[in-house]
Amino acid sequence: MPQATQERGREIRIFTPKWGFINERRNQLHEVQRLTGMNLIIDETDHPMIIKVASLQSARMQVYFIDNDDYFQNRQMTEDENGCEYSDNDERAIFFSRGVLETVKKFRWCPNVIHCHGWISALAPLYIKSAYREEPSFRDSKVIFSLYSTNFNNALDESIIKKLLCKDMDESLTEGINTPVTYEELAKLAIRYSDGVIVNSPDIPESLISYAKELGKEVLPYQTEENYVAACNEFYDKFR
Repeated sequence: MPQATQERGREIRIFTPKWGFINERRNQLHEVQRLTGMNLIIDETDHPMIIKVASLQSARMQVYFIDNDDYFQNRQMTEDENGCEYSDNDERAIFFSRGVLETVKKFRWCPNVIHCHGWISALAPLYIKSAYREEPSFRDSKVIFSLYSTNFNNALDESIIKKLLCKDMDESLTEGINTPVTYEELAKLAIRYSDGVIVNSPDIPESLISYAKELGKEVLPYQTEENYVAACNEFYDKFR
């Protein structure tokens, strides 16, 4: 998807957590030295952030990896090798979303469209439209959120509502989130602060799609593989 989109004349940057199964040597990841020393405070605790980058030579594209020894180093996506979901998935989502936005800000990029995929990036729309709304990098950015059926199963720690607050954010921004904080509740928060929503799986709950439409959000229905790239790029054009 990113490569096909770039081939249509768009400039693309990819951010992903540095999941434990990503082989740094094989993929030639290296640390971005000028961003060394960045920390994020979550629940009154300092967490060092490491930014790594790798180049996809064939696509002429760079991929940036958000890393932290506690949240991502040697750890999988939602659950460990024994099938137990990580108890700090809430903090991992907070760290990733804020880490990406801080990195973009440091690079002084000004993205036209920010496309967030799945639970790990579900807090980014909220941050972009609140804590980072006056930052030059994000002042004119439009946000699209993609819904997926593959996500965490257990509810997140209820303290996520308090933990995610930063800068001048007020608790009223999270009004409407019901506890326990399931994926559906987290997705509703992402939808509320996004400009558009893409249905990336055929079995997304109809309640989420209806919620997006009730809020007046642009919604791209589920697309077949052969239509996906073209449909998404047409969808992007609505927000340029």
